[in-house]
Amino acid sequence: MTSGDLIVDRRYTFAESLMREKDWEAAAGLIGEIVRLAPHWAPAWISLGEAFEALGRRDEALDAFTTALRLSPEDELGAGLRLARLGVLPATGAMSAGYVRALFDEYAGHFDRHLVEKLAYRGPDLILETLRGICGATGRPPHFRLALDLGCGTGLMGEAVRPYAVTLAGCDIAPRMVERARRRGCYDRLAVAELTAFLQGEAPGCADLVLAADVFIYVGDLAPVFDAVARAIGDGGLFLFTVQDVTEAPLGFVLGEDMRFAHSTGHVEALLAAVGLDVVACDPAVLRHDGGRPVPGFVVAAQKPVRPL
Repeated sequence: MTSGDLIVDRRYTFAESLMREKDWEAAAGLIGEIVRLAPHWAPAWISLGEAFEALGRRDEALDAFTTALRLSPEDELGAGLRLARLGVLPATGAMSAGYVRALFDEYAGHFDRHLVEKLAYRGPDLILETLRGICGATGRPPHFRLALDLGCGTGLMGEAVRPYAVTLAGCDIAPRMVERARRRGCYDRLAVAELTAFLQGEAPGCADLVLAADVFIYVGDLAPVFDAVARAIGDGGLFLFTVQDVTEAPLGFVLGEDMRFAHSTGHVEALLAAVGLDVVACDPAVLRHDGGRPVPGFVVAAQKPVRPL
């Protein structure tokens, strides 16, 4: 993303290097000059806010993030998230669709390598292990008429579950992610869509398996998604997903310093019960590693009860 001014862009590149070196004072000074030269360039305001936040200059950070949000109302840069993290905006709805779309469109080219090699990502494996365990324990054949892969990304989950699904459909909000998933060749159909909108476009009761691997770290309020899943899934159908864990969360979820959402098990179980889904598994797991540290979470499986005839 460019300011349109070569000199400003060069200064900004140097400012980014100062931020990587955590020389926040120098970075704040240089970016302050940049926003005076290019006051309508939102990325510089985001960086200025980050530098001020690192220096403990909270009010100045708030001003910078607020300016960035005003300049970029679609919020592809995540100013709303930063304001929510600082406590001046509610966490619910803070992660805009524009931010998630921009994040993953940029990430698409190296997504698989970064997740698997750098973060030791295990979402699809964990979900598949749980699915096999449920089928084995209940004697249910591991074959599904229609599986829906929510937030499919490049298709890692789809590739894992493909042998068990007659028809596999996926959705992702980022067009470049969907294009990568299409190249993988494991989906029968794909859509560029937000999770809830995608589910609402499916026929009621059409699916017997719904999956979401490492998706809900980008969703604060899970109630609308769970409600849409309950509508789309048929009697006896399964809903499996991973969630990043948190022990203390008055609202049932929190926005962490990593700008990802974590949810408490009790809150998740209550939301599932509210839409008529029974929890059949809720197992702790390490979802991935971040900065060399394990990220705790859990794998949840819920089932829609079979209604008596």
